Amino acid sequence: LQLLAAASQGDLDILMQAKNAVAASGNERFLVAADVYRRDEIDASHYPVFHQMEGVCTFSREGIRDRLRVAKATKEDVTTGEACHSSQVAQLVDATAVGDGNPMQPVHSAEEVAYVVSDMKRAMNNMVREILTKAVAAQRRSGEPSETGSQTQFPVRWIDAYFPFTSPSWEMEVLFQGEWLEICGCGVMKQEILDQAGMPDRIGWAFGFGLERLAMLLFGVRDIRLFWSSDSRFSSQFSPGRINSFKPFSRHPSCAKDVSFWLPADSVFHENDIMDLVRETAGDLVEGVKLIDSFTHPKTGKGSRCYRVNYCSMDRNVTNDEINSVQELVRKRMVEQLGVTLR
Repeated sequence: LQLLAAASQGDLDILMQAKNAVAASGNERFLVAADVYRRDEIDASHYPVFHQMEGVCTFSREGIRDRLRVAKATKEDVTTGEACHSSQVAQLVDATAVGDGNPMQPVHSAEEVAYVVSDMKRAMNNMVREILTKAVAAQRRSGEPSETGSQTQFPVRWIDAYFPFTSPSWEMEVLFQGEWLEICGCGVMKQEILDQAGMPDRIGWAFGFGLERLAMLLFGVRDIRLFWSSDSRFSSQFSPGRINSFKPFSRHPSCAKDVSFWLPADSVFHENDIMDLVRETAGDLVEGVKLIDSFTHPKTGKGSRCYRVNYCSMDRNVTNDEINSVQELVRKRMVEQLGVTLR
């Protein structure tokens, strides 16, 4: 909001503070990159700190109306184009539609929303196609399969989503290592944001890309924790301006531990609480936490959960005794901080 307002008002001070000087006066589109810190799942594609690239693109609402009038007179379709055009590398699927489940804002017309959404999806699809094409090219140049195998085709799908600052909203997912990996969230900006930025005569779309996840696709990296590793076997493989396929080094053995517990009767249990607790206790020793069993006792009505915690160091072997000590500390803190009853 501050960047939009600064661009419309020509306030260069805040633009320079954000290191975004290209968003000068009169410029209604820009990119911003920053660190993000949040509690999240624990697996190969989630980490409590990551880098996010945010983008904004706005249009004059009057300009869109003029463009649509000309298109109607010339029978030109400017609201679909090749927004979902696939390639040999990226197979794009988009069966979504603006509707009750993913509504447009009442202040927008269906025509201008269609125009903005088409522009947004075309830009996102083109970017993802380019990234995946470069990833496959790097793998072929190396002559060896990357850590992710010889994946040369990537199904890409659009799904309806919800974000507090856009409506309608979508996510883009790529089938990576046999699982759908979310790489982007985007949508039509809430009009009140533009209004508060002094731009009521404009409409726009915005997106957010997780940069580590893009790098996982681009370089063929399996585990997001590697980006935060100080292991030179990882960092020495990369250099500025060069795209290459990551060559894995030896993987250290993992160790799985299960923990079962009854849910507290007098408070609400949130899964992110246990993810946060395990991450704080085990640090980067934890590779993944997964719910493997859930049931409710038929007589008492008490709820039970069982989670599997997978431990695996990125740079050394761990002993069973070491992991037992960590797991025991996890169990103790679960009782103290979450109020659960161990089984």
